[in-house]
Amino acid sequence: MVQEVLNHIRERRDLVLTSHARPDGDAVGSVLGAAQVLRAMGKNVDVILSDGVPVIYKPLPYSECVIQAASVNSKYDAAIILECDSLQRTGVHGLDAAAELLINIDHHASAKAFAHVNWIDSSACATAELIFLLAKEADVHITADIATCLYTAILTDTGSFCYQGTDEHTFELAKQLTAAGADPARIAQGVYFANPESKMRLLGEALANLKRRGSVMWMFVSQAQMKRCNAREEDCEGLVNYALGISGVEVAIFFRELPDGRYRVSLRSKGAADVAAVAEKFQGGGHMCAGGCSVEGPLSVAVERIIEHFPEQLRD
Repeated sequence: MVQEVLNHIRERRDLVLTSHARPDGDAVGSVLGAAQVLRAMGKNVDVILSDGVPVIYKPLPYSECVIQAASVNSKYDAAIILECDSLQRTGVHGLDAAAELLINIDHHASAKAFAHVNWIDSSACATAELIFLLAKEADVHITADIATCLYTAILTDTGSFCYQGTDEHTFELAKQLTAAGADPARIAQGVYFANPESKMRLLGEALANLKRRGSVMWMFVSQAQMKRCNAREEDCEGLVNYALGISGVEVAIFFRELPDGRYRVSLRSKGAADVAAVAEKFQGGGHMCAGGCSVEGPLSVAVERIIEHFPEQLRD
C-alpha cells in the first residue's frame, strides 16, 4: 500500500495536508513530519489544521508554518488526510472540492475508507510510523527535524510507551528516530513538563470530581470550571490519564461539557477493555487503549450511557 500512495504523490505537485480537529500529538507530529518528507520530494505543501497547533506542540520544527483555517481557498492536486476517519472531522471545509484526489492515511482500528486512496494499518503504533515508512520508501533522508516530529507523535500516541501493543518493534522505531536526531529527554520535557498554568488548575477541578465504579473511573469538568480556570480546549488533552494512573483502575473516562450541553468524552484503557469499540457506538473512534466520542447531556445520563458498554466485571 505504501508504494501505491507514493506513486500517487509522485504524480502530483501541489498538496495539502491536514488531520482531525483538536489535534493531538500524533496528528501534529505526523502532519509536520509528512510535510517535510513531501517537501524533500520536491512537492509544494500546505499544512492546514482547523484548530491550529496546541501550545505544547508549538516548539516542534515548522509548526509556525501551519495554517489555521476552517476552509480551503486554493486548488491542490491532492489532499492527504492523516489520522482522521472522515473529512468532517478535520473541521476544514471544501477539501473534496479543492483537491482532485483524497488520500487517507490512518492507523486506528476504527478508521474508515472514505478517500480515493486509503492506507489503513492498525498494526502501526501511530500514524507517524506510516509516515516514517513512506519516507523510507521514497528514499528521503530522515533529518533531525523529521525525527523530532515523528518521535513526538509516537511518544504521545503510545501513552509514553505504556499502551497495549507497545513492543520491541515500537522501541526499534523509537531507536531509529533517536539515531536520526530526535532527543527523547527534550521532547518528553516539552510535552509533559511545559503545561500552561490553566491546564494544571483545570486538572485540580477534574480530580475533585473523580467518581468510581469497580475498576472504571471517570471525572468531568463543566463549562463554568473551564471559564474559572481560563482554560482552553487543548488544556483537556491528557487529563484522563491521571485517572487511569490510579491503582486498580482499568478504564478511565473524562467528560468535558460543551457550550451546547453535550459532552466530549475521552476514554483510556490499560488493556482490559477496547475503548475504541465503545467510542464507535457514539460515532467516535480510536484504538484499543485510547478513544473519543461525544454524547448528549445531562452529565448523569452521559455517564451511564458510556459506562453501560463496559463489561459487568469491570463495573462491579
